[in-house]
Amino acid sequence: MKAMILAAGRGTRMAPLTDTCPKPLIPLCGTPLIVHHLQKLAAAGFTEVVINHAWLGEQIEAALGNGSRWGLMIRYSAETTALETGGGVYQALPLLGGAPFLLINGDVWTDWDYRNAITTELAPGDLAHLWLTANPEHNPQGDFALNDGRVSDQHSLTFTGISILSPELWRDKQAGVYPLAPMLRSAMAADRVAGTLLDGRWVDVGTAERLTGLEHMLTGEMD
Repeated sequence: MKAMILAAGRGTRMAPLTDTCPKPLIPLCGTPLIVHHLQKLAAAGFTEVVINHAWLGEQIEAALGNGSRWGLMIRYSAETTALETGGGVYQALPLLGGAPFLLINGDVWTDWDYRNAITTELAPGDLAHLWLTANPEHNPQGDFALNDGRVSDQHSLTFTGISILSPELWRDKQAGVYPLAPMLRSAMAADRVAGTLLDGRWVDVGTAERLTGLEHMLTGEMD
């Protein structure tokens, strides 16, 4: 299974940190946030990773290279203008191939073991498998609901930004700028989305305050 990390966002909520540094390269406990993902993917047995980028993307390629230092092969999908999640994945599909792939938001942190993704297969007819978690303070309304392993467009849990997706989800799509969420909701309406509660800690590192809080938590554990 291949993995894709979404890394094309401008990161405006983390400015001024992201004015001169792309959000995926902002350090968490001394290590760029995206490298935490790469290390976990390599440890889980992944070998091929696709990364899209737009804002200051050349810095991402310069910092990560071809991925060989982690035992990975990294390929990049460069976007002249950020294509959002749906459009970004569409452009990267030729690099991802025809099989289901793991998609990870680059601005989240988790201690969840990515080996769980390798052992998760989409059921016949399903287009996606999402990992959900309890609603954090910054998203009290939630995103989706989970009932008997099926995901619906109700708001009781938060989507972690970690999922296995079938390229078939983009079958009727074209190149352009568009989000992934409406596509997932359409698939949910057709009962073609499965889900699981994330068995681990998870943080949406979307603001400087959350980054600082996560660092305090992790450094406290190391002391």
